[in-house]
Amino acid sequence: MKVKVGEITKIKTGKLDANASSADGKYPFFTCSKDPLRINSYSYDCECVLVAGNGDLNVKYYNGKFDAYQRTYIIEDNSNGLLYMPYLYHFLEGYIGELRKQSIGGVIKYIKLGNLTDVLVELPSIEEQKYIVNLMNISLELIELRKKTIDKLDSLVKARFIEMFGDPVSNSKHLPLKTLPQLGTFGRGVSKYRPRNAPELLNGPYPLIQTGDIANSELYIKNYNSTYSEVGLKQSKMWDKGTLCITIAANIAKTAILQFDACFPDSVVGFNGNNFTNNIFIYYWFSFFQEILENQAPESAQKNINLKILSELQIITPDIIEQNKFVHFVRHVDKSRFDIKKSIIELEREVVYD
Repeated sequence: MKVKVGEITKIKTGKLDANASSADGKYPFFTCSKDPLRINSYSYDCECVLVAGNGDLNVKYYNGKFDAYQRTYIIEDNSNGLLYMPYLYHFLEGYIGELRKQSIGGVIKYIKLGNLTDVLVELPSIEEQKYIVNLMNISLELIELRKKTIDKLDSLVKARFIEMFGDPVSNSKHLPLKTLPQLGTFGRGVSKYRPRNAPELLNGPYPLIQTGDIANSELYIKNYNSTYSEVGLKQSKMWDKGTLCITIAANIAKTAILQFDACFPDSVVGFNGNNFTNNIFIYYWFSFFQEILENQAPESAQKNINLKILSELQIITPDIIEQNKFVHFVRHVDKSRFDIKKSIIELEREVVYD
């Protein structure tokens, strides 16, 4: 049986401004941000589901004393025993994408009360609702455990790097040092014109990688969000699959390896190792230096470093045979990471209500 949320709940909004919070407050203060603030007083003491009415449009469950921002919807049970509130929370958590589509407004999107009251929810018996919530909680716990496993795998790779090559920052094993130009081909991407000033450059068959694509990738760049047209390609340059991409503006010294041929702008540097090194080794070397380089980057409108700074970096250069042993280890770990992520996706698909 499907019923409207408004038929089985009572919904109101908070009354406070966002600046009513207190850093050391005793009670949660729910605003439109994902994480609650704190406050020294409370206006509500109940079990409820809270939906951020603008901005992030997130969903929370809470049972106890709290207060709320004036654009936060507070949903309480009004079903005469037909609704299990954690069930409604999980349902709305899965429905939040649809609410985002329904949001209106200019700079800050928002939803109206009717967007919540008119939502149709499948309402099985209380026993079934509790059973479903239990299954979902188990699945969510498994997802969280597997995400922690991925984090541990990342730490394992860096630990293996240090075990084999020492601390790369201090060069504790006194390995030979070389610069990127000595270790391979090295140069900036090309973009003679900014796409926003020349839309004819875009929407063709040639992948275009931006700094954000690199910053949001892990070891490999597997996806792209923009493409160049034939006109765009003529004023740029295509880089080969396997190229290590290094950001030098906005996101500083973030790296990732292309899994397809692609163009990128001059805010990205491309590197391909010669017989002395391996791009995967260089990727992990940068993982130890990224924060250092970012902190040292001069800041004007946005942080940036230049080609000269990159070209003068002193990079440890262990024997290529040892580097390849490390790369072999990385590939085994990467396969495990892929398998775990696949299992997470499968679990997340199960945590969905029709």
